[in-house]
Amino acid sequence: MNSRRTPALLVAVALASGAGGAAVYGLADGGGTTTVTTAPAATATARPAAAVKTTGGLSVNQIYQQTKNGVVDIKVRTSSGASTPSFGGPGNGGNGGRQESHAEGSGFVIDTDGHIATNQHVVDGATSIEVTFADGKTASAKVVGTDRSTDVAVIQVDAPKLELHPITFADSNDVQVGDGVVAIGSPFGLKGTVTTGIVSALDRTIDAPNNFTISGAIQTDAAINHGNSGGPLLDSAGHVIGINSQIESDSGGNDGIGFAVPSSIVQRVAQELISGGKVAHAYLGVQLSDATSGAGVTVGQVAGGGPAADAGLRSGDVVTAIDGRAVSGADALVNAVDGHKPGDQVTLKVRRAGSTTDIKVKLGTRPN
Repeated sequence: MNSRRTPALLVAVALASGAGGAAVYGLADGGGTTTVTTAPAATATARPAAAVKTTGGLSVNQIYQQTKNGVVDIKVRTSSGASTPSFGGPGNGGNGGRQESHAEGSGFVIDTDGHIATNQHVVDGATSIEVTFADGKTASAKVVGTDRSTDVAVIQVDAPKLELHPITFADSNDVQVGDGVVAIGSPFGLKGTVTTGIVSALDRTIDAPNNFTISGAIQTDAAINHGNSGGPLLDSAGHVIGINSQIESDSGGNDGIGFAVPSSIVQRVAQELISGGKVAHAYLGVQLSDATSGAGVTVGQVAGGGPAADAGLRSGDVVTAIDGRAVSGADALVNAVDGHKPGDQVTLKVRRAGSTTDIKVKLGTRPN
């Protein structure tokens, strides 16, 4: 299902690793190399920290000590062809104008086989990946699989098991507004940075890298900046409830509105990627908006040759129910379709020109 994008003049939403990858700290091209140096990671102190939950929660320091060895820094190198000729500047190796960029994000270990979860946009186009563990040791990594529809990726390192400290997943369906949270990552290259906050809202809808929507996102006011992408959002027990992925900001920096892809999605997609399969998402093939009058969802553009078009759905139709369940708005219909698999048949109750009819649609596979 196509995403509903907010006009850029009203709000700016940025990937939490910035520049379509991560906090860009270097760029080599035909004109030479520019490097921005960041300060070393801050050392954790032993001072007392407040609990992130009013009762029954670990302190921030306890959560940090429990999970720090499972959080990693990810440095990515990408390259792309450029139309400008090489001028033989220092370090370009006569690359004929090929542009090389370095980016930085975060991730966390999910098993003792070396699998690490992160965001798809962190490793997008990577030609090499280097992972740095909490103790400073490094290892090269390879991409196991990515899913642009959920912004989830899995990479794998060849490292001793002593370096691998998996962090446990929690069920994001149990998360409640007001719960305390802790984020750990590498904002602006500052590895091992801890920030705290609460769950500000649930069931937000955010844009995926392929411009479809990710439903069920967790909103938090824990400080998230460029370089936090791919790092864990942790509950008061030190378990992962989401991957920090985006911020909403007028300035491009932290304004206290961050979004995490929920663990219910991350865990499922990661396991499918590790198993060697491609993640397939159900596809209706329409753009949607909340109905302006009455309940339901208004159909905008209908993708030619898509499932909805083949079933006879038209622009201007209002979908009021799916499989007998009323839909209150566009997000509800998106969630309902996401709960199906490609090839499933659904029945949409559609209001058109004053009459109501049922339209059966065989869902397709979402383009990547």
